[in-house]
Amino acid sequence: MTKPIIELTDICKTYGQGAEQIRILKNVSMTVAQGDFVAIVGPSGSGKSTLMNTIGLLDSPTSGMYTLDGTATEKLSDSQMAGVRNKKIGFIFQQFNLLPRLTALENVELPLIYAGFGKAERRERARRMLESLGMGERTGHKPSQLSGGQQQRVAIARALAGSPSLLLADEPTGALDSRTGTEVLELMIELNERGNTIVLITHDLHIADNAKRVVSIRDGEIVDDKRNRPLGNGAEAYSDADFRTEARQVGQA
Repeated sequence: MTKPIIELTDICKTYGQGAEQIRILKNVSMTVAQGDFVAIVGPSGSGKSTLMNTIGLLDSPTSGMYTLDGTATEKLSDSQMAGVRNKKIGFIFQQFNLLPRLTALENVELPLIYAGFGKAERRERARRMLESLGMGERTGHKPSQLSGGQQQRVAIARALAGSPSLLLADEPTGALDSRTGTEVLELMIELNERGNTIVLITHDLHIADNAKRVVSIRDGEIVDDKRNRPLGNGAEAYSDADFRTEARQVGQA
């Protein structure tokens, strides 16, 4: 049975105080197994971006428990949270967020600098990652010299460079035309087949249909959670029910 990489238990997020309080997330509980590919869908204002920010340690919940790859995050300081985020999570954004003055290789090297890799090792890691994504001949190109699809491949290489436990993607095809978007989707599927755990936000039902699992959120609550495909390689997902049962047993011990 595959243990969860993400464990969210009764997560709430509230903004404001007193009568001005707005509840964005309402007792959200969810687990994601290592090697899964999960699409989070929902209308604007449903809370999916807040949920993604919580999973990515970019925002802290008002209440509830979150364990990421075995690390309980509730009592981490900001600097500790940044360290966990840099080590365990790779981010892929809709607008690529590449630095225009840097080459593809230098953009991919950036998170490795913050992670403390030496110059030779980070350059070699970045080069290998770009080559594995079909960008080996574009390492010296700046973003303005690359197509949208190529820029997204550089952004994905940057996210993968530090070998994170989890990839988080926010509308990764949203800024691309349909053909290029399909290419990026095929790349995401390939990355998942290589063993990468992926959680993404999307409005595109075609992308959601190609994920292994689709979680629908509305008004801050999970309203549907369905599996399109098994985890693969004979692995069995560690289900939310399993997680809650184990949590109760630990609490009673």
